[in-house]
Amino acid sequence: MSIDNDRLKVGLALGGGVARGLAHIGVLSVLEEAGVPIDCVAGTSMGAIIGAAYCAGLEINDLRDIAARTGWQHVSSPLPSLSGLIKFNKMEQWVEDNIGEFDIRDLAIPFAAVASDLISGERVVLWRGRLCSAIRASCSVPGFVPPVELNGRMLVDGGITDNVPADVARMLGADYVIGVDVFMPALRHFLGPLSQGVAAIETLVRHAGQGSAECDSLIIPQMEGRSYFRFSDYKTFIALGEEATRHQLPTILAALDKARKTQTPSTLPDEVAVREYDLALSHN
Repeated sequence: MSIDNDRLKVGLALGGGVARGLAHIGVLSVLEEAGVPIDCVAGTSMGAIIGAAYCAGLEINDLRDIAARTGWQHVSSPLPSLSGLIKFNKMEQWVEDNIGEFDIRDLAIPFAAVASDLISGERVVLWRGRLCSAIRASCSVPGFVPPVELNGRMLVDGGITDNVPADVARMLGADYVIGVDVFMPALRHFLGPLSQGVAAIETLVRHAGQGSAECDSLIIPQMEGRSYFRFSDYKTFIALGEEATRHQLPTILAALDKARKTQTPSTLPDEVAVREYDLALSHN
């Protein structure tokens, strides 16, 4: 609990889910309207994009505007090769144009992005260095997008190792973590025998890292069967995020109020512990 204002520090763990992750804008909108403070954000894949934008100081209306005018053509190009189907060659410039040119440590709100080491299978927490490179690494789904090579590591989408990074939010200083899970699986019968396989992959990604179980509160927008790729459905995704957050809001507010009355101050995160996760981006 913050000694200065006698309240819990609240962190968000925003999960991956490609276009579904636009629901995070709705989540942020309702939390902000309700006066829930956001003291830090950890994000995976699309959760890293939305989280970084919010931590950089963008307003909710700014996020809505960006969602309305952004599509695959703005961040990717076709790449039919052995290393991937598309390339995110445009993503870093898109991040700098829409969010800003930042070192992660310079964001207004503490932030970290989660990626995965393709070779070792280790989770990689990116909490300093070029924001645009961290986001690109966190979003690079293996098999679809080539890995991002940073510091001798081949980094890919963080959803492989930690899709809802609750403990990273705690590492950033959160006492109370609100997680957002947009990776709900569904059987798509039109796919025939592949339907079960796709649902199994969704389930594996959803539970990667077991972060959902580590959240103090978990917001789950009703995403079953919805596309991961239709950014044109941004209004629907945002609305689903708002709806799910309003449903969970009484629980969140009651928990924060109870903690304010009963808890004692916690210590700040140990920087040594932070550095154990650090495979930071270099300043290139």
